[in-house]
Amino acid sequence: MATQTATLPVGISAAKEELFLPALTLWWREIVRFYRQRARVVGVIASPVLFWFVIGSGFGTSFHSGGSGTSQHYLDYFYPGALIMIVLFTSIFTMMSVIEDRKEGFLLSVLVAPVSRSAIVLGKVLGGTTLAAAQGLIFLVFAPFVGVHIGIANLLLVALTVTLVSFSLTALGFVIAWPMDSTQAFHAIINLFLIPLWLLSGALFPLSGASLWLRVLMRINPLTYGVEALRDLLYPGSHGEFSLVASLATLILFSLIMFGLAFLIANRRTEKAPA
Repeated sequence: MATQTATLPVGISAAKEELFLPALTLWWREIVRFYRQRARVVGVIASPVLFWFVIGSGFGTSFHSGGSGTSQHYLDYFYPGALIMIVLFTSIFTMMSVIEDRKEGFLLSVLVAPVSRSAIVLGKVLGGTTLAAAQGLIFLVFAPFVGVHIGIANLLLVALTVTLVSFSLTALGFVIAWPMDSTQAFHAIINLFLIPLWLLSGALFPLSGASLWLRVLMRINPLTYGVEALRDLLYPGSHGEFSLVASLATLILFSLIMFGLAFLIANRRTEKAPA
């Protein structure tokens, strides 16, 4: 019993040094690095806000969000989708730092250090998640302009939803960026894959009004459940396609899959570090 008691703090201390401290350091580095680039901060928020305002104002009250014939201003409908856009942009573009770190030699120095690759994944993903969730929640200051008044309980659920979406997308961005050594290739993947992922999330048009093949794609799109969860929380009487519990459960599953895939791809070649 005495031996077990003596070795427990040693194990905790070793885990702290090998995993948590390096992950915390990388997490803080991501945050400092992001906010030192002022133009990047402004662009992440300003672009979706402009997109939301221009497109929302353009459609105006001509938009019908369901089959009941009731009219809803498109600014109201598009608001959750614009929030998800901010999270998407921040999560994905934050992981460009993986490619930049490889080019600058920082990633190689971390890989040859006595640090677990799990710490690299954890620190990078948590850093991107923190930034994306913070940027998304800042966008909630526009909620009163679309008639949304969020209570404490719903605000916590909105924060949980935004965090889950941020976490899963950041892990997805890590998976895409890890094997790459070119920012141009990274942008190509974004334009080819991630933008359509957002377009087919119910951000621009409802699932109920789409054609059959689009409805199938939207239902298997994990971002659809993030948009639906936010719409249910921001507009409680909206009667979305999925329940809030189902949407959150899907987001949790997607987050776990993406995070596990990030771990696997980072530890796939332990004998050779990326140059």
